Amino acid sequence: MAALRADYPLRNDCEAIDRGRAVIKRGFWIAWGIVAHLVFLGTVVAIFRFLSGPESPGGSTSLWAALVDVFGASVFFVSHSLLLHPATRKLLSGWIPSPAYGVFFCMVTCVAQLLMIYNWQPLAGAVWELHGPARIAMRGAYCGAWIMLLYSLYLAGVGYQTGWTAWWPWIRGREVPNRPFAPRSLFLWLRHPVYLSFLGLIWLTPCMTYDRALLTALWTPYVFIGSWLKDRRLEYYIGEPYRAYEARVPGYPGMFFGGMGRIRLRQPVSPESGPALSGGA
Repeated sequence: MAALRADYPLRNDCEAIDRGRAVIKRGFWIAWGIVAHLVFLGTVVAIFRFLSGPESPGGSTSLWAALVDVFGASVFFVSHSLLLHPATRKLLSGWIPSPAYGVFFCMVTCVAQLLMIYNWQPLAGAVWELHGPARIAMRGAYCGAWIMLLYSLYLAGVGYQTGWTAWWPWIRGREVPNRPFAPRSLFLWLRHPVYLSFLGLIWLTPCMTYDRALLTALWTPYVFIGSWLKDRRLEYYIGEPYRAYEARVPGYPGMFFGGMGRIRLRQPVSPESGPALSGGA
């Protein structure tokens, strides 16, 4: 008994150290989440201004400038898809609490976008430049794409995109809710209205400069690749209910075949699903 009692101070010290580490870790992710949401708001403003395009073409003609743009655009979509992959999330689970993964993803992808915008190199020349009523109409279409994007994010849950929905209850010591799967409105007609809206943002410009054309050439394939990857992620997280949804609803309007059309339901249908998705995009 004496030996057991002598061990109590050491055990208490270890418990105190563990509690201290837990407090520091929690405080770090609380601060991270606050900063991530502020960065997200700043990124929305920056990307709106950036994608609205220049008033007229002009800039560099060097190959180096084009390579800088290609690198910046690639870093964003590679980091976006890599961090959303279930294997990456599992790999980082030892360092990042599951409820904080959404705000981690939000911060990293927003910083990648801001770095791309800050270091972007305009290239001289333009594929097209509209004037007069055509220019006004294109500006209106661009704003319409933003309205559709914001509405689509509202339907999907903006809090899931920024990580708020999982992070907020976690820092308050409450249970993190599972992400429900209940398609509505636009999602009853197509699976990827968010990606479709983003496609509009990069194409609908009155001045398609060469650097903007380069960005469009890089991001357009990624929109479809990203859509395909999202389908695979949601099949993993949601399971058969999402596969049944894919069989009913196409990925994009007018897509009647392939990965972005209605995907034939694989048998047998089971109510089982994959791991619960509590946060992240």
